[in-house]
Amino acid sequence: MIDPQELANRYVEVWNERDAKQRRQQIAALWVTNGTHYVGTREARGYEELEQRIIGSHEKNVAQAGNRFRAVRDACALRDVVTFHWEMLAGHDDTVLAVGLEFLVLDTDGRIVTDYQFVPGQAQPLTRG
Repeated sequence: MIDPQELANRYVEVWNERDAKQRRQQIAALWVTNGTHYVGTREARGYEELEQRIIGSHEKNVAQAGNRFRAVRDACALRDVVTFHWEMLAGHDDTVLAVGLEFLVLDTDGRIVTDYQFVPGQAQPLTRG
């Protein structure tokens, strides 16, 4: 059985990771090979696209702006789903600059198959395929 808060903490760590090799290892440990990440209208599928998505966020929010991410201590699991909130904090103190919700669908080994990221203000209209 997976500890949902431990997963949330590991998930957020990858967005803060400065070392490229460590980041790639963390991505492989968290997601399945063809795992997907959705936020707004963006989609990342597979390790290479996931890495590019995370690098883009890291460069903008951590490396350049000096902020950091942390998981809120509200992670919960139900069957193959884990949800939790995260916060982006100012680098110099604990001022919350942004919040989001993760909805993670896991495989039987506890790795992410699908990652839905909700960030207020980035909601998109529902589309039917």
